[in-house]
Amino acid sequence: MTHFYAWLGVFLIVVTSTAGDCLLARAMKQIGDLGDLRNKRGIVETVLRVLGTPSLMLGIAFMALSFFSLLFALSWGDVSMVGPASASLTFVANAFAAKLFLHERVDRRRWTAAVCVAGGVFLLAG
Repeated sequence: MTHFYAWLGVFLIVVTSTAGDCLLARAMKQIGDLGDLRNKRGIVETVLRVLGTPSLMLGIAFMALSFFSLLFALSWGDVSMVGPASASLTFVANAFAAKLFLHERVDRRRWTAAVCVAGGVFLLAG
């Protein structure tokens, strides 16, 4: 049963980390170049704009959930399984999320890497 909980923890890590990464990327695209913003409006205005971006705050919250999911998963499973599985599956999920939600161009090399990573996780799970 702990094996099931460990994989459930990995799943939660992947979902929350991917959501956090997408939200942070979207926020930074909305904010724009921080150097340009600081040069034009000053450091105080830059900090206020960053802190006032809802998707940034939500992204940080999801990244915190990902961290706590990692703690739970490590309490249920071996670090030699949880660490690589969560990191590699997050890489795969990020590729799909970048294409689907952020409309980024994901080239053939990244898709090939994602397939290889998924194969590695399959070998790890067996």
